[in-house]
Amino acid sequence: MKTMLSIKTDSKLKKEAQKVAKEMGLSMSVLVNQSLRKLVETRSITFQASLVPNAKTGRELKRAIAEIKAGAYKKWPTFETAKEMIDYLHRND
Repeated sequence: MKTMLSIKTDSKLKKEAQKVAKEMGLSMSVLVNQSLRKLVETRSITFQASLVPNAKTGRELKRAIAEIKAGAYKKWPTFETAKEMIDYLHRND
């Protein structure tokens, strides 16, 4: 027997989830049902961190990669100990 499930969610999240599900060839029903089955089966919920950096981190990664390609990393400080690194990081505090 089938039943209806009604939930509240952010409209942007819903649209993005529908888009991803469609790209994977899944309906939202299949996606939600599979998630519910996994919850019942494992009695656990798995959260996974995004592998896509946010905008700020993305910019910093691009900048760092450009510096590495340009050879600027050779000017970066090196440390013998963790204390040296921490002292360096706190030098302007």
